[in-house]
Amino acid sequence: VVQLVESGGGTVQAGGSLRLSCEASGYTYSASCVAWFRQAPGKEREGVAAIDSGGRTRYADSVTGRFTISRDNPKNTLYLQMNSLKPEDTAMYYCGALPATGGCYGPSLSGTVYTSWGQGTQVTVSS
Repeated sequence: VVQLVESGGGTVQAGGSLRLSCEASGYTYSASCVAWFRQAPGKEREGVAAIDSGGRTRYADSVTGRFTISRDNPKNTLYLQMNSLKPEDTAMYYCGALPATGGCYGPSLSGTVYTSWGQGTQVTVSS
């Protein structure tokens, strides 16, 4: 059974930093595509950052230059380093995974690509 568990959320002042983690189990993590999404109250879920099994990344325009996605395959863990946080970054953050056996190529910010999701971790940025 694929499981994704996010952690690292919290409340921070504008301009601050947080690092989110997503620990995966139940599949071959290194061969998967994984990504971070977020959803604010009253808004649709949006893709924030994605990374494929080859390490290529893609970012939403709104976070480019501020957020960095990375993966530690031996630890089966995905990270999102968030710097220069803004109040508009406030949302529930989720990790999504597309398990694959032969590798997954092409990071995607489309939520329809990912088949497994975590429960989310709340990020609140105060002004």
